[in-house]
Amino acid sequence: MQKYAHFKGLTIPLLLLLPQLAITVVFFYWPASQAVWQSFLLQDAFGISTEFVWFENYRDLFSKPEYYKALINTGIFSVFVALLSLSLALLFAVMADRKLRGVEIYKTLLIWPYAVAPAIAGVLWIFMFDPSLGMLARGLQSLGVAWNPRLNGNDAMTLVILAATWKQISYNFLFFLAGLQSIPKSVIEAAVIDGARPMRRFWTIVFPLLSPTTFFLLVVNLVYVFFDTFGIIDTISGGGPSGATETLVYKVYSDGKGGTNLGGSAAQSVILLIMVIGMTAFQFRFIERKVNY
Repeated sequence: MQKYAHFKGLTIPLLLLLPQLAITVVFFYWPASQAVWQSFLLQDAFGISTEFVWFENYRDLFSKPEYYKALINTGIFSVFVALLSLSLALLFAVMADRKLRGVEIYKTLLIWPYAVAPAIAGVLWIFMFDPSLGMLARGLQSLGVAWNPRLNGNDAMTLVILAATWKQISYNFLFFLAGLQSIPKSVIEAAVIDGARPMRRFWTIVFPLLSPTTFFLLVVNLVYVFFDTFGIIDTISGGGPSGATETLVYKVYSDGKGGTNLGGSAAQSVILLIMVIGMTAFQFRFIERKVNY
């Protein structure tokens, strides 16, 4: 029998919720409200002179072609990172779910990249693909590939996509592997008895049963691409060359710190937050309908 806690009043439940509510208010709602307020202000670099300008920061933002370029970069970056990290993680999880010799070592090696900080991941990929220092970059150049992410925007975007994908595969792998191991073996055995081939079993039985896990990871990966890839982009390319790898979250940082445009940077952060909330709501409203629980 399951035991349930019953409280006579609201005092104890509120006290239990108070630490989490305090953390949420202090580290999310308060900074978000400050960003919204600052987006209506025009400040100097030192924050001494402040003027209330209503929506001037937003109008100025949407009049700059650099912002639209960062928006396109973010779209390309997010699509490729989400698709590559999810598909590769699912492939690795399916392979790790088999009964193979040394599979535990295989799982451990796939989990390790998750413990690497984004900035460190960026440095590791620079050491491999830097045109003057990287061993893999020299291998590409010896094959006749004109690889130079310092000068070529496409090469730089490719490098940050690969680094961000590598960093996120481990997280997706853990959830996909847990989802595969939770599928009843009797269902798979019944399909084998019916004569279903491995690929047919995967697409008609395994993948539909993984749809809740896939939907959850899709939401998490989009949030990861929009916010948690800042360290990777900063260490690898710094948004360059010529803004080729400058995403929305990196532009918030570069305009706020490097450009001393505090009001414009706050306006960008508000728009970015609205975009992420809108995409998440869209996923829960339309994509979740196709999820089989």
